[in-house]
Amino acid sequence: MTEKAGKDLEKDPEVVEKAARRRFTSEYKRRIALEAEQCEQPGEIGALLRRGGLYSSVVARWRRQLRNESLSSSKKSNKKRKLTPAQEVTRLKRENERLKDKLRQAELIIDVQKKSRR
Repeated sequence: MTEKAGKDLEKDPEVVEKAARRRFTSEYKRRIALEAEQCEQPGEIGALLRRGGLYSSVVARWRRQLRNESLSSSKKSNKKRKLTPAQEVTRLKRENERLKDKLRQAELIIDVQKKSRR
């Protein structure tokens, strides 16, 4: 019985390699998006997707970016966009209200804790 238990505990020596995330250059994205825009016959886009090993949602996003002329290789540049002063004031007001609610809740909890100790 212990012999069998020892065999079950042995680990598989094969290490499974984790798949790396694919990264595409702006040039490649632009080329594929332009090819997809030129597809007119049914099934042409599907063939393009199979040939490139791509998902339709990725190509749809690239096509949308191409139309907006914002095709870039990284999304990170879009995250830190500059807010207008009016947008910044609105954001700060929302944050202020959120923090006021959080403070009210904390004060309520503290009051309940004080009353429970009496």
